[in-house]
Amino acid sequence: MTTSHKDKVECFPSINIGFDSVFKPGKLSIGLVVPIENYSTNSMPTMEAHIERVRLAEALGFSAIWLRDVPFNVPSFGDAGQVFDPFVYLGLLAGSTSKIALGVASLILPLRHPAHVAKAAASVDLLSGGRLILGVASGDRPEEYPAMNVSYSDRGELFRDSYEYIRKVTVPYPKFENAFGTVSGEMDLLPKPQGNQLPLLITGSSQQSPDWLANNGDGWITYPRPLTQQKDFIEQLRESREEYVSSKPIMEPLYIDIMDDPNYLPQPLHLGYRLGINQLGRYLRSRETIGINHIALNLRFNSRNVEETLKKIATMILPEFKG
Repeated sequence: MTTSHKDKVECFPSINIGFDSVFKPGKLSIGLVVPIENYSTNSMPTMEAHIERVRLAEALGFSAIWLRDVPFNVPSFGDAGQVFDPFVYLGLLAGSTSKIALGVASLILPLRHPAHVAKAAASVDLLSGGRLILGVASGDRPEEYPAMNVSYSDRGELFRDSYEYIRKVTVPYPKFENAFGTVSGEMDLLPKPQGNQLPLLITGSSQQSPDWLANNGDGWITYPRPLTQQKDFIEQLRESREEYVSSKPIMEPLYIDIMDDPNYLPQPLHLGYRLGINQLGRYLRSRETIGINHIALNLRFNSRNVEETLKKIATMILPEFKG
C-alpha cells in the first residue's frame, strides 16, 4: 500500500504568503477560476460584477482566485478566459483584495519573453503583499504560435529555456546565456519577488521529460481524471526522487454545475461534473485522500445563480477544508 502524501512530508517549502496559505500537506484548499460567471453558450464572458464577485469570494473564505492566459480568442478552443491580459488584471485584483491568493493557471511561456514575465510577476507579487502563484505551461493552442512567429513544435524547448531564464533573473545581478538572451551580470532585473523566488507550478508535462519535471517547479497543475487514474498519475509523479518530489503540492481545476438536489449523482461535463453539493463534498474528500492539495472550481457551466452558488459552497463545503 502506498504511503499517503501526508505521511511523506510535514510541510512544503515556504515561498510566499499566497503559496504558503493555499498549499498544505495532507490538506485540500478550495479556490475559484475567473470569470466567476456562467458563459456556457459563448466563448466570451460578460465580465459583469467581476470585481464584486472576487471580493465576495475573498469574504466567503475561498483561498485563491485563478486567471488564465488566452492571448487570442481561438474558435476551436471556445473560451476567451477573463479576456483581460493576466498581468494587467492581476494588478487590478491586487488592489481590489487583501488576502486571497492570486494565481495564474497557466501562463504560456513560449509566447512571452521571460524577462517581461519575471518583471511583471515580481511586480504583482510585491504589490499584492506576496500573494502571487504562477502556473506555467508550454501551450496547447497551435493557432496562436504563427501569430507571434513562434514554432509550435519547439514549444517544449522554449518552455524549458524560459523557465531557466525566469529562475536565474531572480538573483541579484545575474550572469547567464540562453536562447532568450545574454545577461551580463552588470545589470539587474527589478523588482525581485517578495519571497526568495517566484512560486512556479508546472502544468501537465509541458512537453518535458519525467526527470525534468521531478527536478523543476514548485508544484504541479494537473487536469481532472477518474479517481484511480488520478491516484496512479500522482504516484508516478512522485516515483522519481521521492523525497524531493513529495514536497511539491498538486492542484486540479474542476468545472462544476451545482444542482438543486444536494445528492444529485455526478454527470460528466467538460473537465468536470454536474452534481449535487453533497456529491461535490465527496469528490473533494476523495481528491484530498490521494494527495491533491488544491481544487480551483470553475463556474462557467453552472446554471444556478452565481452568488447563491458561492454562498452554498462556502457554507456547506469550505468549513471542512480550512485549517
